[in-house]
Amino acid sequence: MASLQTTSILSCSSSSNHSLKPVNASIHISKPSRVTYSAPKIPTTNLHIQEFHGSSIENNAITTQIYHDLYSPNNSKSKATAQLYAILEAVADRIEMHKNIGQQRDNWNTLLLNSINMITLTATAIAGVAAATSGDNTTPLLALKLSSTLLFSASTGMSLIMNKIQPSQLAEEQRNATRLFKQLQTQIQTTLALGNPTEEDVKGSIEKVLALDKAYPLPLLGAMLDKFPAKFEPAVWWPSTQIQRKGKTQEGKAHSKRNNNGWSEELETEMREVIEVVKRKDLEDYERLGNIALKVNKTLAIAGPLLSGIAAVGSPFVGNGSWAAFVPLMAGSLAAAINGFEHGGQVGMVFEMYRNCGGFFTLLEKTIEATLEEKEFEKRENGEIFEMKVAMKLGRSVSALRRLASKSASYRMEGIAVDEFASKLF
Repeated sequence: MASLQTTSILSCSSSSNHSLKPVNASIHISKPSRVTYSAPKIPTTNLHIQEFHGSSIENNAITTQIYHDLYSPNNSKSKATAQLYAILEAVADRIEMHKNIGQQRDNWNTLLLNSINMITLTATAIAGVAAATSGDNTTPLLALKLSSTLLFSASTGMSLIMNKIQPSQLAEEQRNATRLFKQLQTQIQTTLALGNPTEEDVKGSIEKVLALDKAYPLPLLGAMLDKFPAKFEPAVWWPSTQIQRKGKTQEGKAHSKRNNNGWSEELETEMREVIEVVKRKDLEDYERLGNIALKVNKTLAIAGPLLSGIAAVGSPFVGNGSWAAFVPLMAGSLAAAINGFEHGGQVGMVFEMYRNCGGFFTLLEKTIEATLEEKEFEKRENGEIFEMKVAMKLGRSVSALRRLASKSASYRMEGIAVDEFASKLF
């Protein structure tokens, strides 16, 4: 029994030993050792992730700081940039308004011209029919006289209103305003593109917008420009500060050629000769033509309603003799012809065009004078750029502008009048 028990114990222990070996083998297999071996890569991966997140956090902090500095109210440069963008939006809105209103007022000119002429010619034809049927019956004759008188009266009232507001001139004003606001828009965009706006740029842009609003108003009642001034005067759409001198007025010291900012004595002499030619030729010509257009427009604006009014007064007397029929027929025909010439030919628009051209040359003259009066070359615009701008504004190349100035100087030296020289040039 003891031997059997011993044998069973040994067999059990041996079986248990055999059963433990697989367990030990399953625990100490090589695969877990590989997992354990690859474990050190995990901190490395976490390290890269932490470095990535750390760099992104740092970049975000830098970007946030940049935006904070850019839009900080204490940053004058960013404040000027924001203000210029606000002005740019207002300028874009004004461009669209002037464009739309200009098209509307051009339609006014066409519709009112056609309506007034049709009414006038219809009234003239009715007066002619009334004169031809004056001996038949008094009832149709009275109806024709009344119709003709009413139509002539309506034509007179409408032509008075049309001649007062001058739709063709209003449309030209809006076209000029659109062009000048687009020019200002381009200037502001250039300032923003250069990336160095200042408070002076903001102030100057606001003054230019207000000056344009005053020179070319949108409303009619209370703000419309006088269409028949006593004397021709060029348009003024720039602020006075735009052409003021900057800096000191006393004589500056001589500068070396390296520090003259592109200016020289020859260039200053050239600009002075350009001013003389502009004064003697362009400004005088546009002033003369503007006065002629103003007188013609005034005459036509008075003659048209006057003739249609005479026709309205003479219409009730049609049938009382040949001369009684002659007056409304001739007056109505002439009124239609004058009205068609005045508004169909857009005499008011021609006057406004001369006024705008006179303003252009006046601004050019004052700009050159103000630039030359500045004694410190560093405060002037670069001379070569300024010369190129003047040449482009006058529709010439830089070499052609120099030839113009040299010829003007030679003619002046020879004692020939500048206006005679200019007449030969142009």
